[in-house]
Amino acid sequence: MTTTVPEKHPGSGPPGPQPDERLVRSSPWKKLLGRPELGSVVGAIAVFLFFSIIADSFLQASSLATVLYASSTLGIMAVPVALLMIGGEFDLSAGVLVTSSALVSSMFSYQMTANTWVGVGVSLLVTLAIGVFNGVMLTRTKLPSFIITLGTFLMLTGMNLGFTKLISGTVSTKSIADMEGFSSAKDVFASTFTIGGVDFKITIIWWLALVLVATWILLRTRVGNWIFAVGGDVDAARAVGVPVNKTKIGLYMGVAFGAWISGQHLLFSYDVVQSGEGVGNELIYIVAAVIGGCLITGGYGSAVGAAIGALIFGMTSKGIVFAEWNSDWFKFFLGAMLLLATLLNAWVRKRAEASK
Repeated sequence: MTTTVPEKHPGSGPPGPQPDERLVRSSPWKKLLGRPELGSVVGAIAVFLFFSIIADSFLQASSLATVLYASSTLGIMAVPVALLMIGGEFDLSAGVLVTSSALVSSMFSYQMTANTWVGVGVSLLVTLAIGVFNGVMLTRTKLPSFIITLGTFLMLTGMNLGFTKLISGTVSTKSIADMEGFSSAKDVFASTFTIGGVDFKITIIWWLALVLVATWILLRTRVGNWIFAVGGDVDAARAVGVPVNKTKIGLYMGVAFGAWISGQHLLFSYDVVQSGEGVGNELIYIVAAVIGGCLITGGYGSAVGAAIGALIFGMTSKGIVFAEWNSDWFKFFLGAMLLLATLLNAWVRKRAEASK
């Protein structure tokens, strides 16, 4: 009797050890395509070159300082809003929350005849409490963040106007410029520093600090993994032990903290606050984050990208002025940049996925 030895075919038999994906070397090109802020960097370079050619004064040091200031006032909010969007949520109350923060600080200091720093501290507590309210309502009711924060937006808009008129008798707060602590608070939130004979606003420092902290959180901490996880797939994140509710509440508190900084800058820049300010700014924060590479669906984006999106906003808003164009065209350019950046980001992601 003869025994037939089965013929071995290529690919048959148990598979050999597979290489760990974390140990596989990626080319610099693949790494570059995998960065969510790539599209915004390309857009920022294009906008910079465009206005450098069109507007003669755009490249002056004082003009660039103005651009950075405009970018920073938006970027302080765009960065935490980007983290929230990476976590899969929105905050339509972010714009009016800035005004609420300023109003609480101003009116508490004035009415209680206290040191302005007391008002600043109370404002921080109130603003963070509103962030907690948004997060708790979202996690408890399971309603979409669009509905929750739209309700908060309407309530804050009414409260800002109602309380201001009730306490001050007008739609603006009383001046607190002569109160104790105003000068030191202005140094922290609204001062100017000079480098090489050019004046820069301290909001630029706040902006850069937030970008660094947010980037560290996203890329170097367990919390950053949680943020990407809850934005990518909530059920899967919960199944592996991610504290979904705490993560979302923390993200809303981050937006509230940014609103507090922006609100104090608003107050100590002008020493009075108009109760109707801030409406509509929440959309600009979201636009900056989307231009920076954040997906509307969550789970993808970066703080650096949001900062670059804010820089594009600053260059466009001031570049139009330096070019002596009609400022009515600004919203047109903003909308065009949003569409182009979204298309470019989608193309980059497809190329990145195809190259894996």
